[in-house]
Amino acid sequence: MNHVASNIKRIREQKRYSQEYVAAKLDMTQANYSRLENQESKLTIDRLQEIADILETDITAFFDSSKITIQNQTNNDGAYGNGFVENLYVDNKETVNKLIQTLENENQHLKKEIEFRRSIIKPDNL
Repeated sequence: MNHVASNIKRIREQKRYSQEYVAAKLDMTQANYSRLENQESKLTIDRLQEIADILETDITAFFDSSKITIQNQTNNDGAYGNGFVENLYVDNKETVNKLIQTLENENQHLKKEIEFRRSIIKPDNL
């Protein structure tokens, strides 16, 4: 959820809104709002929508959809639909893609190495 919280903060700062202003609009204390931005408090989907409305942006602005996977939406007793997204994992797709590319490059290198060694062991003219 760290990207969501940092995106909320980034957008709030771009709009030049203080934490106090947003907190007042949310009918909460500045300290409680600060906990949301610092990931010390859980965000509900409803609360995210309220923040998006205050910041005059779409809720999707808080997410990078190319990097997000929602695992489930359950509360502690396993019931669905409470509005909390507890296991919201943000994949670092760029890092994964770099790892995949590195492995593909290594595979290509190894294939060339195998071809070279085969050519030494078994010349083409046999």
